[in-house]
Amino acid sequence: MNKKKVLIIDDDARNIFALKATLKAKSYDCISCNGAPEALDLLKTDEPVDAILIDMMMPEMDGYDAIPLIKKIEGRRNTPVYAVTAQAMVGDREKCLRAGADEYISKPIDVEKLLRLLKDI
Repeated sequence: MNKKKVLIIDDDARNIFALKATLKAKSYDCISCNGAPEALDLLKTDEPVDAILIDMMMPEMDGYDAIPLIKKIEGRRNTPVYAVTAQAMVGDREKCLRAGADEYISKPIDVEKLLRLLKDI
C-alpha cells in the first residue's frame, strides 16, 4: 500500500518539523512549503498530494486567501484542506470553513484528532 502524502504549509519551521515528525511516525509521507505562494506553485504540478495542512496566519498570503486558490487548481478541488491555526476563538472554525477548508484543527494540535482527519484520505 502506498503511503499517503501530506503537504504542510506553514511559515514556522518548528511547526513543520513537529508535524513531519508526528506524521512520519504514523507512516505518512510529508512535504512542506514555507508559504502559500510556494505551495500554489507546487500544487499546479503533478506532485501527488493526498491532503493539505495549512496554517491560517502567514505573512504575504494567509490561509484564508490561499484556500480558495487551492480549490480552483485543476485536479486539486477534491484534495482535503485542513486549516491549522492558533486561533481558537468562537467563530474561527466557521471562518476557516467559509474560506473553503474541509476541516479545522487548532494549535496546539491534538494528534489523535489530526490522525482521525487523515485516516480516510
